[in-house]
Amino acid sequence: MASSPPSILLRQILEERLSQLSVELEGLLDAHVVTQLEHRLGPTVEKATAEARERTRSELADQLNQGARRIRQAIDSADLTAALVDATAPIASAAALLVVNDSTLRGERIRGVAVEQARAFRGLEIPLGSAAALEEATRTAEPVTAVTAPAQISTELSVFTGQTEGGRAFIYPLVVRGRAVALLYAWGSVVGPALELLTQLAAAVWTALPAPVELVSIVTDAASPSTDWSTLAPPEQQLHLRAQRFARVQVAQMRLFETDAVQSGRSRQDLYSALRTRIDAARDSFRRSFLVPGSSMVDYLHLELLKTLAHDDPQALGKDYPGPMA
Repeated sequence: MASSPPSILLRQILEERLSQLSVELEGLLDAHVVTQLEHRLGPTVEKATAEARERTRSELADQLNQGARRIRQAIDSADLTAALVDATAPIASAAALLVVNDSTLRGERIRGVAVEQARAFRGLEIPLGSAAALEEATRTAEPVTAVTAPAQISTELSVFTGQTEGGRAFIYPLVVRGRAVALLYAWGSVVGPALELLTQLAAAVWTALPAPVELVSIVTDAASPSTDWSTLAPPEQQLHLRAQRFARVQVAQMRLFETDAVQSGRSRQDLYSALRTRIDAARDSFRRSFLVPGSSMVDYLHLELLKTLAHDDPQALGKDYPGPMA
């Protein structure tokens, strides 16, 4: 027997209501599940977030500390500028260092660009009159934030950084005795206060750096005759200068990374035994790179070890120390 119209209508109403209740029940179940998950996972998520934040903060602090340590250990202006630019890595997308030279700026080092651009940047000259923002930072010795229009940062710098007009540039001068001797130029994502702090540290170290080496004579071991610097050909003079720099860097690294061994060896009057591996490796590199048969080369590594680590006391190097190589 066919269903009567009222029965059909009632069935439709019941089906619609059941469908509606099913949707509402699913919604309630979803909400319940979410609530339960939040209740159960909430503390875990908060803990994980806090741990991630603390881990990031610790890693950043460690990176900045390493950068600051390298800046403090710089042995000359070239070493210092390289350390400063490298130290900006965790707090700036890209950075460049320009040295002030009268009315121009000279490109010294850049990070965040292609290798070819980085090579070409060294020696780049920018007239201060062509870059208002760079000129202001140099003149006032104060940090400057500028738009990246060519009139503000120069056309040359715009090309190297790849910045378009309307971007932002952050300029921090290295101020030595009241005068800006260089500019740190940063762009992209930048942590300004940290950059300014690194720049101030670099300026303080710059103040204490020795004057550039201008050799007029070669200091040798007392047993060897002195060599007249003026008689050396320019390529040989440059070889001596590179050898001196190599020696200073090697010994500075020993002081930085082998502090306990240096102190122990000095107190025991046996620096060589305490640093044998590092000293032998440095001697081998110096021998292969600089000791050319028949040349006027001096064992600058020996002189630097004696001066910096042994405090001019030959006995502190130890009885097993093999002595100068030249």
